[in-house]
Amino acid sequence: MSASESFVDDYLPALLAQAAQLISAEFHAKVEAHGLSGLEWRILATLADSGPLTVGSLAQKSVSKQPTVTRLLDRMEQQGHVERLAYRSDRRITLVQMTPSGKRMMSTLIRAARDHEAAVLAPLGPNRSQTLKDVLRRLIASRLPPDPEPTKQLEHGGG
Repeated sequence: MSASESFVDDYLPALLAQAAQLISAEFHAKVEAHGLSGLEWRILATLADSGPLTVGSLAQKSVSKQPTVTRLLDRMEQQGHVERLAYRSDRRITLVQMTPSGKRMMSTLIRAARDHEAAVLAPLGPNRSQTLKDVLRRLIASRLPPDPEPTKQLEHGGG
Protein backbone atom coordinates (compact mmCIF):
# COMPACT_ATOMS: atom_id res chain seq x y z
CA MET A 1 0.00 0.00 0.00
CA SER A 2 1.40 3.38 -0.95
CA ALA A 3 1.41 6.31 1.46
CA SER A 4 -1.33 8.03 -0.60
CA GLU A 5 -3.73 5.04 -0.40
CA SER A 6 -6.25 4.77 2.39
CA PHE A 7 -6.84 1.52 4.23
CA VAL A 8 -9.97 0.64 2.21
CA ASP A 9 -8.12 1.24 -1.07
CA ASP A 10 -5.93 -1.77 -0.26
CA TYR A 11 -8.28 -3.90 1.90
CA LEU A 12 -9.53 -7.00 0.08
CA PRO A 13 -13.11 -7.09 1.47
CA ALA A 14 -13.59 -3.41 0.61
CA LEU A 15 -12.21 -3.89 -2.90
CA LEU A 16 -14.41 -6.94 -3.51
CA ALA A 17 -17.51 -5.16 -2.19
CA GLN A 18 -16.86 -2.07 -4.31
CA ALA A 19 -16.25 -4.12 -7.46
CA ALA A 20 -19.36 -6.23 -6.88
CA GLN A 21 -21.54 -3.17 -6.24
CA LEU A 22 -20.31 -1.26 -9.29
CA ILE A 23 -20.56 -4.20 -11.69
CA SER A 24 -23.92 -5.40 -10.36
CA ALA A 25 -25.51 -1.95 -10.44
CA GLU A 26 -24.78 -1.71 -14.17
CA PHE A 27 -26.69 -4.93 -14.86
CA HIS A 28 -29.58 -4.47 -12.44
CA ALA A 29 -31.39 -2.06 -14.78
CA LYS A 30 -31.92 -4.99 -17.19
CA VAL A 31 -33.03 -7.23 -14.33
CA GLU A 32 -35.51 -4.65 -13.06
CA ALA A 33 -36.98 -4.31 -16.57
CA HIS A 34 -38.03 -7.97 -16.17
CA GLY A 35 -39.76 -7.17 -12.86
CA LEU A 36 -37.06 -8.66 -10.64
CA SER A 37 -35.01 -7.19 -7.83
CA GLY A 38 -31.27 -7.76 -7.71
CA LEU A 39 -31.71 -10.42 -5.03
CA GLU A 40 -34.43 -12.21 -6.99
CA TRP A 41 -32.04 -12.24 -9.97
CA ARG A 42 -29.27 -13.75 -7.82
CA ILE A 43 -31.62 -16.43 -6.49
CA LEU A 44 -32.88 -17.37 -9.95
CA ALA A 45 -29.37 -17.24 -11.44
CA THR A 46 -28.23 -19.62 -8.70
CA LEU A 47 -31.06 -22.02 -9.54
CA ALA A 48 -30.60 -21.72 -13.31
CA ASP A 49 -27.93 -24.39 -13.74
CA SER A 50 -28.46 -26.41 -10.58
CA GLY A 51 -30.74 -29.05 -9.32
CA PRO A 52 -32.99 -28.27 -6.37
CA LEU A 53 -31.23 -26.38 -3.56
CA THR A 54 -32.07 -25.80 0.09
CA VAL A 55 -33.21 -22.37 1.16
CA GLY A 56 -30.04 -22.09 3.27
CA SER A 57 -27.82 -22.83 0.30
CA LEU A 58 -29.73 -20.28 -1.81
CA ALA A 59 -29.26 -17.68 0.92
CA GLN A 60 -25.51 -18.35 1.09
CA LYS A 61 -24.99 -18.33 -2.67
CA SER A 62 -27.18 -15.26 -3.22
CA VAL A 63 -25.46 -13.38 -0.38
CA SER A 64 -28.60 -12.81 1.67
CA LYS A 65 -30.24 -13.80 4.92
CA GLN A 66 -32.40 -16.91 4.97
CA PRO A 67 -35.61 -15.16 6.17
CA THR A 68 -35.29 -12.65 3.32
CA VAL A 69 -34.83 -15.45 0.78
CA THR A 70 -37.84 -17.31 2.20
CA ARG A 71 -40.00 -14.18 1.85
CA LEU A 72 -38.86 -13.64 -1.75
CA LEU A 73 -39.43 -17.30 -2.59
CA ASP A 74 -43.08 -16.87 -1.57
CA ARG A 75 -43.41 -14.06 -4.12
CA MET A 76 -41.46 -15.89 -6.84
CA GLU A 77 -43.54 -19.01 -6.30
CA GLN A 78 -46.75 -16.99 -6.75
CA GLN A 79 -45.30 -15.54 -9.97
CA GLY A 80 -44.56 -19.06 -11.22
CA HIS A 81 -40.76 -18.71 -11.31
CA VAL A 82 -39.91 -21.34 -8.67
CA GLU A 83 -41.44 -24.32 -6.94
CA ARG A 84 -40.72 -25.92 -3.59
CA LEU A 85 -40.10 -29.60 -3.08
CA ALA A 86 -40.28 -31.61 0.11
CA TYR A 87 -37.35 -33.80 1.12
CA ARG A 88 -38.90 -37.20 1.86
CA SER A 89 -36.65 -38.28 4.71
CA ASP A 90 -36.87 -34.93 6.55
CA ARG A 91 -39.96 -32.78 6.00
CA ARG A 92 -38.25 -29.87 7.76
CA ILE A 93 -36.00 -29.46 4.71
CA THR A 94 -37.40 -27.53 1.78
CA LEU A 95 -35.76 -27.62 -1.62
CA VAL A 96 -36.35 -25.04 -4.33
CA GLN A 97 -36.07 -25.38 -8.09
CA MET A 98 -36.90 -23.19 -11.04
CA THR A 99 -40.06 -23.82 -13.05
CA PRO A 100 -40.07 -24.04 -16.87
CA SER A 101 -41.50 -20.49 -16.92
CA GLY A 102 -38.67 -19.26 -14.73
CA LYS A 103 -36.14 -21.00 -16.97
CA ARG A 104 -37.52 -19.30 -20.08
CA MET A 105 -37.26 -15.87 -18.48
CA MET A 106 -33.78 -16.57 -17.14
CA SER A 107 -32.40 -17.75 -20.47
CA THR A 108 -32.82 -14.20 -21.81
CA LEU A 109 -31.33 -12.62 -18.70
CA ILE A 110 -28.39 -15.03 -18.58
CA ARG A 111 -27.48 -14.16 -22.17
CA ALA A 112 -27.57 -10.48 -21.21
CA ALA A 113 -25.51 -11.19 -18.07
CA ARG A 114 -22.87 -13.02 -20.10
CA ASP A 115 -22.66 -10.07 -22.51
CA HIS A 116 -22.31 -7.66 -19.57
CA GLU A 117 -19.63 -9.83 -17.99
CA ALA A 118 -17.69 -9.95 -21.27
CA ALA A 119 -17.75 -6.16 -21.50
CA VAL A 120 -16.59 -5.80 -17.88
CA LEU A 121 -13.74 -8.30 -18.31
CA ALA A 122 -12.64 -7.21 -21.81
CA PRO A 123 -9.97 -4.77 -20.51
CA LEU A 124 -8.32 -7.63 -18.58
CA GLY A 125 -8.06 -10.00 -21.52
CA PRO A 126 -9.03 -13.69 -21.46
CA ASN A 127 -6.07 -14.99 -19.41
CA ARG A 128 -6.34 -12.45 -16.60
CA SER A 129 -10.14 -12.79 -16.60
CA GLN A 130 -9.87 -16.55 -16.11
CA THR A 131 -7.18 -16.11 -13.43
CA LEU A 132 -9.39 -13.63 -11.56
CA LYS A 133 -12.32 -16.05 -11.58
CA ASP A 134 -10.11 -18.98 -10.53
CA VAL A 135 -8.64 -17.02 -7.61
CA LEU A 136 -12.09 -15.88 -6.45
CA ARG A 137 -13.47 -19.44 -6.62
CA ARG A 138 -10.51 -20.71 -4.57
CA LEU A 139 -10.97 -17.94 -2.02
CA ILE A 140 -14.69 -18.66 -1.70
CA ALA A 141 -14.14 -22.43 -1.42
CA SER A 142 -11.56 -21.93 1.31
CA ARG A 143 -14.07 -20.01 3.45
CA LEU A 144 -17.24 -22.07 2.94
CA PRO A 145 -18.40 -24.47 5.62
CA PRO A 146 -19.33 -27.93 4.37
CA ASP A 147 -22.98 -27.98 3.26
CA PRO A 148 -24.32 -31.37 2.20
CA GLU A 149 -27.15 -30.78 -0.26
CA PRO A 150 -30.09 -33.14 0.19
CA THR A 151 -31.15 -33.53 -3.44
CA LYS A 152 -32.36 -37.13 -3.43
CA GLN A 153 -35.76 -38.42 -2.42
CA LEU A 154 -37.73 -35.44 -3.69
CA GLU A 155 -41.47 -35.06 -3.56
CA HIS A 156 -43.33 -32.18 -5.23
CA GLY A 157 -45.22 -29.67 -3.11
CA GLY A 158 -45.12 -29.04 0.59
CA GLY A 159 -42.41 -27.48 2.66
